[in-house]
Amino acid sequence: MIAYHDAVAQLLELGHELHATPSNKFDLAYVRVMLDALSHPERRFASVLIAGTNGKGSTAATLESILRAAGHRTALYTSPHLMRVNERIRVDGEQISDAEFATVYDRVEGCVRDLLAEGALPWHPSFFEMLTVMAFEYFAMAGAQIAVLEVGMGGRLDATNVVDPIVAVITDVALDHQKFLGNTIAEIAREKAGIIRPGVVVVTLPQHPQANDVIGNTILERGATAISAVPYVPPVSPGAARFLARDRRPTTDDLSAPPRNRYPLQVLGSQILADSPLLGRHQFRNIALAIAAAEQVNDFGFCVTAQDIERGIRDTRWMGRFQRIAPRDGWPEIVLDVAHNPAGAWALRSTLSEYAGERPLTFVFGAMRDKAIGEIAEVLFPLAAHVIATPAPNPRSATPGELRAAAARAAADIESADSVPAALARARELTPTDGLIVVTGSIYLVGEALAQLHAQPAEASKSIAD
Repeated sequence: MIAYHDAVAQLLELGHELHATPSNKFDLAYVRVMLDALSHPERRFASVLIAGTNGKGSTAATLESILRAAGHRTALYTSPHLMRVNERIRVDGEQISDAEFATVYDRVEGCVRDLLAEGALPWHPSFFEMLTVMAFEYFAMAGAQIAVLEVGMGGRLDATNVVDPIVAVITDVALDHQKFLGNTIAEIAREKAGIIRPGVVVVTLPQHPQANDVIGNTILERGATAISAVPYVPPVSPGAARFLARDRRPTTDDLSAPPRNRYPLQVLGSQILADSPLLGRHQFRNIALAIAAAEQVNDFGFCVTAQDIERGIRDTRWMGRFQRIAPRDGWPEIVLDVAHNPAGAWALRSTLSEYAGERPLTFVFGAMRDKAIGEIAEVLFPLAAHVIATPAPNPRSATPGELRAAAARAAADIESADSVPAALARARELTPTDGLIVVTGSIYLVGEALAQLHAQPAEASKSIAD
């Protein structure tokens, strides 16, 4: 039996299929070959598949928490991870153990070796295909009844898209991963809409008109059923007024039937939202999507009550999304938030404007080279008294010099630190105890900062879902 650390190391050596040459691009057909050899574990539980640019992880975590509160045996698959790869694979809220991870890896890797020897696979699957198949195998082994699956990137060609979901969810679509998904909102939305199946319920919200058109037309073309989560966005919030007033094109408006409102409106009352650990008005949309999806799974035998929704929202845990660490041992309060694209930066800025008040802010920032660093900086850095640029622990990370150059228009005085520990130490020196340190940008930066603050080792990742 392979040791856990050896299994993780072998996985990380595989890289991501989108870095490969076109001739080596892995295909969903080959993922299905693997699953067929394993007797199709993905068919032994129901699935909800969630795609989108921003908010899909928060939506997935909230929905899984609601379903678990309702007494169902749940599975959750998300990406990328913050500190340890085990975070991606959970059953009933618990990460897969190291021993189980090694066992499942051994089983799937053995299956792959046999398929390669038979010529059924042309080359070894990538990190993400392996991990996705491992998750399905583990969920089936653990007796999961329903799995909430977050698409890694895109949707149409993502390894998670081999399942036949009972419900599909599409969160907000924004510009990100243009190198792989397209240069416009419409092109990216087409990739996300690749999870839509004929006859399947699709839960979504009005958003950018180009995304609305693509999603709505895909629903029409494939004979799917659109469900709008708008009735679950709190009407008392300023955010809801903006969402309801947006330009909703006929292809989305006419097709999106409202939920059946089985649950009393107070489920989304201000107290429930105040109790949610996911802060920020942008989370209203993600929570609304989770509630609308929870209502839909009732039609497939997964009973969910209003009380389950309340408890599930309150008990949701999702690290690295406006995660707060209280002041201690001379440190000021710290907020960690994965804001790796302009839309995420705007969401963080909005939340900080409500949460931080007049407190002085110090930003610790790092990002991948291919991100819109200048745009993110222009959104966030004007709020800061100090900015510290640092590399994230990933080969694709921008250097402090590259970060400073890209962000020069947003802030003239940006310090550099050569590592995350050094950046945190400098932030502590610069920030008064009544101030706030904000660690943001790449998920790899946030994960490393969490590891340092909790004195836990963080594992590397070659996933590009950041």
